[in-house]
Amino acid sequence: MSNMEKHLFNLKFAAKELQRSSKKCDKEEKAEKAKVKKAIQKGNVEVARIHAENAIRQKNQSVNFLRMSARIEAVAARVQTAVTMNKVTKSMAGVVKGMDATLKSMNLEKISSLMDKFEHQFETLDVQTAQMEDTMSSTTTLTTPQNQVDSLMHELADEAGLDLNMELPQGQTGSVGTSVASAEQDELSSRLAKLRDQM
Repeated sequence: MSNMEKHLFNLKFAAKELQRSSKKCDKEEKAEKAKVKKAIQKGNVEVARIHAENAIRQKNQSVNFLRMSARIEAVAARVQTAVTMNKVTKSMAGVVKGMDATLKSMNLEKISSLMDKFEHQFETLDVQTAQMEDTMSSTTTLTTPQNQVDSLMHELADEAGLDLNMELPQGQTGSVGTSVASAEQDELSSRLAKLRDQM
């Protein structure tokens, strides 16, 4: 395991720790809210205010932990890209060394073979990069289905006795996103098939 991969592991571990801390703060916030209700029922407003402040502090802390976790995960994704690029670069360096030796001997067959390998490395890198970009963009849009988000917002508004007026276009967002994603998937599939044929 290279130093870069060790750093990547540590970053991912730190992000998980921050997520755990965020969940712990959420539990503390709920406990403080329960104490606020009890204090209000007993008519002790000062104690209720202290618990309310604690609840707000825990909520802010939870959000801060989550925000930091997301930032660390973004850095980890960049490090992952760097690790992948480094591996590809090493492969290409090996090809270049082989190319130097072959060019000296001027064996056209060997030169052609090396050029094929070199181009293959670049195509593999292109496919990997495209796949990574596609995955990163799709995870942000597909992990939270819009209808679930809408229903949760309405549910919470009903609990609070509020009227939630959301004017969202129905049924359009999902189909557009899926057709773009499937077009990108088709392109990636054809590129992968082309790479397999060349091997």
